Amino acid sequence: MSEFLTTLKAFEGQVLTPTTWGPDEVNTPMIRHWVETMGDTNPIHLDDEAARATGRDGAVAPALMAQVWTMRTFTDKMANNDPSQVWTDLIATLDGEGFTSVVATDSDFEFHVELRPGDRVSLTEVIEDVSEEKKTGLGVGHFVTTLKTYCNGDGEVVATQRWRTLRFKPKAAEGPKGLRPRPALNADNAFWFEAAKEHRLVIQRCTNCGVLRHPTGPMCGACQSLDWDTVDASGRGTVYSFVVNHHPQIPGFEYPLVVVTIELEEGTRLIANMTGVAPGDVEIDMPVELDWIDADPDLTLPAFRPAAREDS
Repeated sequence: MSEFLTTLKAFEGQVLTPTTWGPDEVNTPMIRHWVETMGDTNPIHLDDEAARATGRDGAVAPALMAQVWTMRTFTDKMANNDPSQVWTDLIATLDGEGFTSVVATDSDFEFHVELRPGDRVSLTEVIEDVSEEKKTGLGVGHFVTTLKTYCNGDGEVVATQRWRTLRFKPKAAEGPKGLRPRPALNADNAFWFEAAKEHRLVIQRCTNCGVLRHPTGPMCGACQSLDWDTVDASGRGTVYSFVVNHHPQIPGFEYPLVVVTIELEEGTRLIANMTGVAPGDVEIDMPVELDWIDADPDLTLPAFRPAAREDS
């Protein structure tokens, strides 16, 4: 075992997040927002009588909301206060070896007690396992598995959650400096990037029902068909929304960086960069036309610029 892995393994069993109570009680307004967003029509979550008809004492929160009741507030997160010194030390150890990126990979819940409005929920999180170095499509890294335990005010375990994240070195960081990060290519999106190399913006189309879709995927969301082909986009559209990124500044990009959601005239949307316009001049509903960023010999990406005026 390497010295670095030995250091990581020493974190196993340590408390990552000491017992912390959620900022708010379980409450009906938040449950209402959740079930409406998720399309959950089970009446036991909002109707006391419907819940009592099933043998419960009253309406209960959806089980999957267990994590919601302990989420940190926006102000707390923006203060950059780590939950514990163990958290600070673990991240610093990984960052120090270049494992600076993170992606969640697994969430395994077990539910034990239902929650009702008025209950309070606490969270305690312990580091269960840190893997040896693994090579993944995103880059080499270590999987960190933690066990989150949710309890109510009576000390009963409401739920447990095994939460696994991958802390990895981005592939761009492993290659020549200054390159844009590489997309994670797979069987469902490789065709799209290959077309981009030819300066073709394509849209995936279901050959069963004709619905266009983006992002790319193996199955049609409308009819569940697995059969598809592509159509060439016209390259015309409008700005649906946008942000101007100033920080953090990642090698391979020029800042300020305008990131837009473009609504193509075909009806699908995609995220891209804007070219040929000052950040302060970008507007919602601005007509745009296709441009291309040939980032390097192996990567070409669609971008958009303000559409030329017809009278110019």
